[in-house]
Amino acid sequence: MTDRVVLAYSGGLDTSVAIGWIAEQTGAEVVAVTVDVGQGGEDLAVVRQRALDCGAVAAEVVDAREEFAAGFCMPALRANARYMDRYPVVSALSRPLIVRHLVDAALRHDATHVAHGCTGKGNDQVRFEVGIGALAPWLRVIAPVRDSGWTRDKAVAYAQERGLPVGVTHRSPYSIDQNLWGRAVETGFLEDIWNAPIAELYSYTQDPGLPRDPDTVVITFDQGVPVALDGETVTPLQAIRELNRRAGEHGVGRLDLVEDRLVGIKSREVYEAPGAIALITAHQELENVTVERDVARFKRSVDQRWAELVYDGLWFSPLRQALDAFVDETQRHVSGEVRLVLHGGKAVVTGRRSEASLYDFGLATYDSGDTFDQSLARGFVELWGLPSRLAADRDRRLG
Repeated sequence: MTDRVVLAYSGGLDTSVAIGWIAEQTGAEVVAVTVDVGQGGEDLAVVRQRALDCGAVAAEVVDAREEFAAGFCMPALRANARYMDRYPVVSALSRPLIVRHLVDAALRHDATHVAHGCTGKGNDQVRFEVGIGALAPWLRVIAPVRDSGWTRDKAVAYAQERGLPVGVTHRSPYSIDQNLWGRAVETGFLEDIWNAPIAELYSYTQDPGLPRDPDTVVITFDQGVPVALDGETVTPLQAIRELNRRAGEHGVGRLDLVEDRLVGIKSREVYEAPGAIALITAHQELENVTVERDVARFKRSVDQRWAELVYDGLWFSPLRQALDAFVDETQRHVSGEVRLVLHGGKAVVTGRRSEASLYDFGLATYDSGDTFDQSLARGFVELWGLPSRLAADRDRRLG
C-alpha cells in the first residue's frame, strides 16, 4: 500500500509546492488538511481546490472556529495568558488545535507521516512536532522548508516549472499569521527594530488617533467566560468577533514587541489582538473583585507559566493540564459584569459588579457607614512587622 502523508496546508506557496515535492521525494500520497481558526482572507473552498490541483489525493477543510473559541481562547482568557506580560499567544494558541486535526486526519487516512511548512528559526516547528509526538508518537514528521534548504526563489521556480496554480508574482514583504484571537506580522523592514510600524501593517485595528466617539460595552461573565455583551447573549465565538470589531475600530490591541523565541533568538513582532486584549482587561478586573487575595497572588504566577507553556509548544503537557485544574477552581466565582470604554487605543474599565464580589462597601468607605474596626489595626501592625523588627535589631547588635 502506498504511504500517505497528511500536510498542514495553508494554501500559500510553500505548502502548495510541498505537495508535489513530498510525492516526488517519498513516493507517498499527500492529503492536505486546512483548519479554519478564523484566519479570514481567501475562500477556503478555493484553498481546498488548489490543494487538489497541486496534486493532493484528498483535501479537507475543517471549520474549527467554534472549537477554537471555546476550547482554546476561553482557557487562555481564564488564565489571562500574555507571554512576556504582553503577547496574548495568538499563533501559539491555534497550533495544538491544528495538530489535533492533523492527527485525526492521519488516523482516518492511515497516514504514516505528518508534514508542515515551518522554518527552522521559528517556534511553530516545535509546537507542531511536540504536539504530534504527544498525541501520536508513531507518526513521523516531514519538514521540507526546514530540512531541505528551501528558499522562496526555489519554491517559485518549482511552481513555475510544474505549472502549479499558485500566484507567485506578488511577494508580501511581511510574514503574517492570523486567527480569531489576533494577528501577527513579522519580517521585512520590521527586522530593523528601530523602524516604526506603518499603517499598512494593520488589518484588525484602525488608527487609534482618528477622532471618534468612545464606545462603551458591558461584558457579562459566567465563571470566567463571556456570556453576554450589553445584555445580549453571545457564544465565545460571537463575543470575540464582536469585540474584535468594536475594539478594533478604536485601535485597541496593537502591540510592538521584541520577544524571546523558544529557539533562543529574539524577534520583533507586531501584533493586533483587539478582542483578546479587551476581554483579558475586563476579566482581570472581575477577578480583582471576586478572587481572594492569596489565591489571586498565586494565580498571577500560574497565568505567566500557563502562557509560557503554550508559547513553548507544551499545550499537551501534564503541567499545562494540571495548571488548568487550578485555574478552573479559581474561576468558580468569577461571574458578573464589567463596563469597558473603548477609545484611543485603550480598553479602560469604568465599572464592575458581581453577586460574588468580595468588595464590602462598609469596610471600604471612609464616610458614615464605616464598619471597619480601626482599633484592631494597632495590634495588627505590631505583629505584622515583628519579624522584620527582630531581624533589624539583630543586625544592629552584630554591627
